[in-house]
Amino acid sequence: MQVLGIDIGGSGIKGAIVNTHTGELLTPRIRIATPSPSKPKRVARVVADIAQQLAWRGPIGIGFPAPIRDGVTLLAANVHHKWTGLDAKSLFNNMIGLPCYVLNDADAAGLAEMKFGAGRGRQGTVMIITIGTGLGTALFTDGYMVPNAEFGHLEINCEDAEYRASDAARKREKLSWKRWGKRFDRFLRRLELYLRPDLFILGGGISKKADKFMPYLTVEAEVVTAQLLNNAGIVGAALAVEQIGLVGEVVDSGEETD
Repeated sequence: MQVLGIDIGGSGIKGAIVNTHTGELLTPRIRIATPSPSKPKRVARVVADIAQQLAWRGPIGIGFPAPIRDGVTLLAANVHHKWTGLDAKSLFNNMIGLPCYVLNDADAAGLAEMKFGAGRGRQGTVMIITIGTGLGTALFTDGYMVPNAEFGHLEINCEDAEYRASDAARKREKLSWKRWGKRFDRFLRRLELYLRPDLFILGGGISKKADKFMPYLTVEAEVVTAQLLNNAGIVGAALAVEQIGLVGEVVDSGEETD
């Protein structure tokens, strides 16, 4: 099955057509900067633009940086506040004119890594962490996902963990790899205290530079980098469409949301 997968992030929106049976990208990945401000209609137009560039007329899976319930974005940590409580599924359906499925972006990355990547065949408790503008987390137990596990918002020193330990924080504060690695290690140790995972899988763009910070990690759990690297969100978003059987869904018309 072929599905267009979209990964919406705080700084960029990426998409490609995916073979959901192999996890392979069938087209070059398109990346467009996330609009600023990242209001709903502006973001949806970028997704529509990617679909148009790829001449895509089928279902679309969309990973979004927020907890999602029945297509509604419940929070807006790294995007415009108008996303809070928005029926994002209807927005994308109506603006693009194609059936869309929206899920948490880290959950999407987790689905991909568990089927095609570093989590394939792994039992026990596995946590996938996407490190970028924020800290996305996906939690799996014996291969089953616990959706919307937003552990990036754990408080450390009275601040969101992602404010202190994301890649954006590293760049904002111009932290050395050693100093940032120790901050990130504190986040992992807090997760280990609460969840006792067997495996941490680290993804996002920074995973390509894991050798610079992995020496500073002290958790007992095994820590590996994501095998799909920064494509995991795209692949997982497409995979989610296959899993829910979205093909053939009718798109209802409706009003657009600004």
